[in-house]
Amino acid sequence: TRGGGYSKSYSKPIPTINRLKSCWIPGNNLPPATTNPAKGLMTTDANPPETADVGLREFQRLIHKMYYDKDEARGVEGTFMWFTEEVGELASALRGGTHQEQKEEFADVIAWLSTMANVVGVDLAAAIAEKYGSGCPGCGAFLCTCDDSEKP
Repeated sequence: TRGGGYSKSYSKPIPTINRLKSCWIPGNNLPPATTNPAKGLMTTDANPPETADVGLREFQRLIHKMYYDKDEARGVEGTFMWFTEEVGELASALRGGTHQEQKEEFADVIAWLSTMANVVGVDLAAAIAEKYGSGCPGCGAFLCTCDDSEKP
């Protein structure tokens, strides 16, 4: 699980997620994020978001802010190992865990996926929009019509 020991303060100037029309984290390739204050995403450097309705780009930025220095030092290979461990924990939770354990493991998998994307400079929201924004990559339809034996 992603957790304790990651409370290091960062020397890089990283803006807060809230109340910004756009923000940019120096040193990474993610495009500026936008926020929607109507959704209730109000946070400061010292406080986490007050709502679970955090967009993917905002979440990736939050993970970057909290962990990037450690993640960069660990590298993509070490980060991938942690990610696969979390996928294994999710598999266990899906087989026999409580709903709460399943939720926690899904969150951990998304956090570690975001971490890997940060380390290699991939904007997950843009990658998803590019690949899936026009429909299924296999058949092009928004309601997939690929044969069940195919991997869409």
